[in-house]
Amino acid sequence: MTEAGADTVPAGTGGAPRSDLQAEIAGRILAMLAEQRPAPGSRLPEQRVAKELSVSRSPVRTAMQFLEAQGFLRSEKGRGFLVARLPEPGEAAQEIPESRLSVIHDRMLRDRALGHIGHEVTEAELAERYGVSRALLARVLARLTGEGLIERLRGHGWGFVEMLENDRAYEDSYEFRIVVECGALRARHFAVDRVRLETMRRQHEEIMARPESVTSEHWFQTNTAFHEMIAEFSGNRYFQQAIRHQNNLRRMREYAEFTGMARARIEQSCREHLAIMDALAGGDLAWAEALLRRHLTQAADYTSLEE
Repeated sequence: MTEAGADTVPAGTGGAPRSDLQAEIAGRILAMLAEQRPAPGSRLPEQRVAKELSVSRSPVRTAMQFLEAQGFLRSEKGRGFLVARLPEPGEAAQEIPESRLSVIHDRMLRDRALGHIGHEVTEAELAERYGVSRALLARVLARLTGEGLIERLRGHGWGFVEMLENDRAYEDSYEFRIVVECGALRARHFAVDRVRLETMRRQHEEIMARPESVTSEHWFQTNTAFHEMIAEFSGNRYFQQAIRHQNNLRRMREYAEFTGMARARIEQSCREHLAIMDALAGGDLAWAEALLRRHLTQAADYTSLEE
């Protein structure tokens, strides 16, 4: 290995990931590309990816070499890995075996959302329930911790974050969001970042082109990113914190309910988001607020994965 800041790309690579961890990382890098939409040709340093995913650089390098063989990344001597192309909505790289970590991660979220496991759990209980080793469980818990969905308690226990336990809590959440998100549009320092807005528009248009291929993770990320973007435009960190907290509360329930969401509903939500973005681009904040209020009010009446 070269000095700490360098990106090296060994030759003779490109086969399928050799371990569950490498497969998991390859999938998460693809998800990161789909969410952040970096420009083709931009650098993707191993060290930054490893830090963002909370893993070491060695499996990150192997995963990136695999994604290079798949055409998502390319490498240049002295520059490391660069983005070659972005994944289409719902697109997965070929030959990535299903990661057991992702399977257990999603099962745990659904089980918590459905009340099959309690708010507080121990590692022994989780290892027995899911039939996994302590090493794999540790990686699942690390990912959930990074997502802000679980935290270590004093002693040996873990506690899931607060979630929307029932329909009343869900309705209250939407009532709160209507006040906060619409209020963000009236913030003194509200300013539209047009580059960010155009990137978000492209993400929605890509989903509209292939709604049947959208995964729960991809939809949740795109949907929450849209609402957090509006809060960020406010220039007020308290709006941002409030919306981010609401999104975290919704995550477990919406993971569990995604399979019941009609594809027509995804398309409708995208159209509503695009209309709001059109109003923002045109500088008509009053119309954007009216559209956003209607969007959230209608979503509150929907019983499965809203928006």
